[in-house]
Amino acid sequence: MTIALSLAEICAKYPTSAGAYYWCFRLAKRKEMGLLASWICGWFIMVGVWTISLSVTFGTAQLLVAGIGIFQTEWVATTWHTYLIFLAVLFFSTGVGIFCNRILPLLDILSAYWTLLGTLVILICLSAKAAVGRHSASFALGDFDPSQSGWTPGWSFFIGLLPVTYTYSAIGMITNMAEEVHNPSKQLPRAIVYSIPIGFITGVFFLLPILFTLPDISILLSVASGQPIALMFELIMGNKGGGFGLWFIIFGIGIFCAISICCAASRATWAFARDKAIPLHGFFSKVNLHLSDVPMNAYLLSTSIQLLLGLIYLGSSAAFNAFVGVAVICLGASYAIPIGMSLWHGRKDVKDSPYSLGRWGYLINGIAVVWILFEIVLFSMPAVIPVTQSSMNYASVVFVGFAVISAIWYMINGRFHYRGPPVPESQVTSGSSPTSSIPDATEQKEMKS
Repeated sequence: MTIALSLAEICAKYPTSAGAYYWCFRLAKRKEMGLLASWICGWFIMVGVWTISLSVTFGTAQLLVAGIGIFQTEWVATTWHTYLIFLAVLFFSTGVGIFCNRILPLLDILSAYWTLLGTLVILICLSAKAAVGRHSASFALGDFDPSQSGWTPGWSFFIGLLPVTYTYSAIGMITNMAEEVHNPSKQLPRAIVYSIPIGFITGVFFLLPILFTLPDISILLSVASGQPIALMFELIMGNKGGGFGLWFIIFGIGIFCAISICCAASRATWAFARDKAIPLHGFFSKVNLHLSDVPMNAYLLSTSIQLLLGLIYLGSSAAFNAFVGVAVICLGASYAIPIGMSLWHGRKDVKDSPYSLGRWGYLINGIAVVWILFEIVLFSMPAVIPVTQSSMNYASVVFVGFAVISAIWYMINGRFHYRGPPVPESQVTSGSSPTSSIPDATEQKEMKS
């Protein structure tokens, strides 16, 4: 929540699809420092949005494998099977985003209804059926068994926070849609902040009935696909049909999420290419006017990178943890940089923000930065020990790999051509107007061309 509030305050003053790396450029007191901070933050965002999109599409593919296993109990998906299913989910999500751009707002509304009603259905069905029995409140709310991880109980607890942190890691991606919403200086901060309590409430209503009706955990951990949710629903409902029905709700949420997050990733990629910060930026910053102004080339770049990173799964069964870890680390770092810069400069730049945190700003910003730094250390660690080749957390490997690419490209091209994200002339002449960072119609046409 402290991260969301901190981002909302800065976003209200600088609402732009460039997001955090634009904020770094504006918050810096010296141009040279602003350029470097913007470059580093921008690459954190790029790697973060690519890997978090990958984690959603790959996780949805694993869900599909689990769903097939409800009726095809003898079939065990190989790594190649899972990868091919992942490609199908990825291409479907990308295709919808490219060719159905006009109806994406409608899909978002349908997704919201599907999620809320689906959570309610799961709550009622699991609570009413409970075919494998019910647990006491002491078990559902207090049982803690860290033995499977090999870590100490305290560290196991913190590693267990990865799903929670992952759930909220993409809240900053909301800003990538800034130039496609009305009154962004008001709507974007609301969307960022409200996503936390909304996610909390729906999460509680989703998790509590599962905890009170949970089957034998050892059975769930032995599932060959590594995705036990379908079997869990089947056991709790007492039949395959009921299990499949509840699984289908979760799978639908996965598909909706894959479509929307791939769309947001394409916008972030387009914004960074527009600012000449990635190779072949002229090609990837083009907008297809025949497809409702879709950044087609940026979409294909984001999809291609997901496709290539997905190959890690062929060599490591823990690849999904790596995708999740990299996303949390990179996106968290991209949030910490502008928040930290604002703190370092005494929060002078955000005092006139339409979403000001007032006197609580220092405390909220400070907690946010410290928590993000802890996340970075935490999610670079393997989930279980002793570590093997297949259980190794490759998050740090992917992170360092992209850091090397970023540094090399900066030395080759960036230091000569990167001038930071564009600052509209209206903002230079009129000061820091909350909405002046949004390009007007003429500027947007120039960017598209």
